[in-house]
Amino acid sequence: MQRIKNDFSSVAERESRAKEGKVAEAIESQTSKLPSDVFLWAAVGAMATALTLQMIRQKHLSLFIGQWVAPFLLFGVYNKMVKQHGHDKMNKKATETD
Repeated sequence: MQRIKNDFSSVAERESRAKEGKVAEAIESQTSKLPSDVFLWAAVGAMATALTLQMIRQKHLSLFIGQWVAPFLLFGVYNKMVKQHGHDKMNKKATETD
C-alpha cells in the first residue's frame, strides 16, 4: 500500500515540476479568457446550421458543418479543464508565492 502511495506522490511531483511549452502556454492564456459557454453555443449553432442546410437540400455542406459540433464541444471541455486544473491554477499559485 505504501508503495502505491509513493508511486502516486512521485507522479504528482513530476507533474508539478513539468512546464508547458511556449505554444501551449500562449494558447491556454488566450483560451482561458473565453467563457466555456462560447464553445457550447458554437456547437449548437453548428447543429442548427447543419439542420437548416439539410432542409434546403445542401447535404454535403450540411455534413461538413455538422462535423464541427464535436470539436467545438471538445474545445469547451479543454477550456474548462485549463481553467480548473491548468493555466489559471498555476498562475494563482505563482502570484500567491510572489
